[in-house]
Amino acid sequence: QAFFQWVHRFADSVSAPPSAQPTRVAVDETAVKVNGEWLWVYAAIDTDTKLLLDVTVFEQHGTDQAAVFLGQLAEKHDLSDAEFLVDGYGYRTALFRVGLSGQLNYTERNLIEKWFHTLKQRIDRFHTSWVGSQPSVQRWLEQFAHYYNHQRPHQSLDDQTPAEEELN
Repeated sequence: QAFFQWVHRFADSVSAPPSAQPTRVAVDETAVKVNGEWLWVYAAIDTDTKLLLDVTVFEQHGTDQAAVFLGQLAEKHDLSDAEFLVDGYGYRTALFRVGLSGQLNYTERNLIEKWFHTLKQRIDRFHTSWVGSQPSVQRWLEQFAHYYNHQRPHQSLDDQTPAEEELN
């Protein structure tokens, strides 16, 4: 409950991540339970700066949702030189649909897997399922992403935040 309230205090201070021009982006999705039903969280992270580029909740998962997510990502960031590290799940088709390039890469995607692990630890620590709506889950994820990008220093970045690393 304390973490939930702490995150919600930052609701008005949430800002989008700095516009980035990543060279390598890891993309993946995971399922979360909301009101007893499964939703899908899609996320993308810059593997160099560890900047969480975007996170979005969908009611279903599949190539169509991946293409929508990647299209939204391309509107927010300069992805013209980015290489996408994906698993085999429909992402190659989705990347093609939005005019991006990617490669199947199971080993260099650890950063996105670690981020999802951290996310699920935060959820499981306080409750096993969200109670609320899809928009409330989206707002919580945006707030958590803001915390991750702007407030949480990373040892691997010499105790800088990903936003500070991106701006350097």
